Amino acid sequence: MKIATYNVNGINGRLANLIDWLDRAKPDAVALQELKAPDERFPAAALEAAGYGAVWHGQKSWNGVAILARGGTPVVTRRGFPGDPDPAQSRYIEAAVDGVLIGGLYLPNGNPWPGPKFDYKLAWFDAFATHAAGLLASGLPVVLAGDYNVVPTDFDIYRPGALKGNALIQPEARAAYAALVAQGWTDALRTLHPDEPMFTFWDYFRNAFPRDAGMRLDHLLLSEALAPRLTAAGVDRDARAGDKSSDHAPAWIELRP
Repeated sequence: MKIATYNVNGINGRLANLIDWLDRAKPDAVALQELKAPDERFPAAALEAAGYGAVWHGQKSWNGVAILARGGTPVVTRRGFPGDPDPAQSRYIEAAVDGVLIGGLYLPNGNPWPGPKFDYKLAWFDAFATHAAGLLASGLPVVLAGDYNVVPTDFDIYRPGALKGNALIQPEARAAYAALVAQGWTDALRTLHPDEPMFTFWDYFRNAFPRDAGMRLDHLLLSEALAPRLTAAGVDRDARAGDKSSDHAPAWIELRP
């Protein structure tokens, strides 16, 4: 089973890119972020024509998350989670696909730092960690897939010390991510690629992608019940190289039956 996460940075504006990638990569399930579309403008029919059923949690102009399943429709279990500090923001959706529970998330960016947006980022992270602990305790096979808007360590960014005043690299954000993983989750990409940067994001500015000035923001965390099934993980950098692409590339894992 192949599961991916992909921040599409506007699903309607980049629908052709998404469908092209789905056709090439053929993931069995995908968590999407940054739809930037209200529920009524989600392109369900186009995705169905491409072979994917979908559930989604949209928001006008901002945020928005979805889960796709190849050849079927995910069974949605929740939109949002208990304790979400701002339920009006569409940042979390949860659904079952082929016996795996997928939590698709778009964590707040937190900029400018310091300030109320960074405080909200940490509050969201704290509330989400409580929900994640409950999922872990359930013993179910779970993957938490999404754009966490956190660079976990200096190894996960093109140059240590870059973005010095950015919320993505602040010690509090990194500590929150480390605490989440320490609950018992497996960071799939880093586990299988301990010596490779595995960047998933390159800014549109300063020729970042050709210079490989990237960072790892998109993560797939596996529960203790699911981690033993992990066989492969990677990043589809070619999707970032395409015309009018998202500034993120899809990250993916493969699981044995």
